[in-house]
This record gives sequence, structure tokens and C-alpha cells, in this order.
Amino acid sequence: MSFCGWFSGEQYRDHFETGVYACKKCGYELFHSSQKYEHSSPWPAFTKLINPDSVSRTPESKSAMKIHCGKCGNGLGHEFLGDGPKKGTNRY
Repeated sequence: MSFCGWFSGEQYRDHFETGVYACKKCGYELFHSSQKYEHSSPWPAFTKLINPDSVSRTPESKSAMKIHCGKCGNGLGHEFLGDGPKKGTNRY
């Protein structure tokens, strides 16, 4: 299991082992490695969550939502609207 939130993005940007990425604070499972893809961002990028309700969202701009762990509230980063690998999909 790999952990998201409160980590150096570079640590997991080029990490492609099969498994689950979870909240570092509480261990709540957030992303499966099958949804991870390479992106120009220095942070790991995912196309979807394991469970759509596993995060809470706070609007930050027209194109981004701040996301937090749905279990403990740990800050996880952002959901970028329409910036996924396929037109109209989101990137976490």
C-alpha cells in the first residue's frame, strides 16, 4: 500500500507498483494503481477514486476542487476538472 497526503509528490510520481494509495493519516483507501497515469505535474495523477464518496470537496476555482480524506479530513490535494487524460475527465 502506498500513501497519499502529507508526502513529497516526487516520491510517488514515478511509482507504478500494483496496489492501493491510501490516506497517510488514517489509511483510508483512495486510489487504485490501475487508475494512475503519467502527467506533466510533479505529483502523481489518477483518473478516479476507488469510491466516489471517499473524499470531500471544497471549490477552489472554476477548474479545481480541494480534496480531503472522507474519513479523517486530511488534505490530499486537488481534483482538476476537465484535466484528465481523456477530454472532459477529471484528474486527481
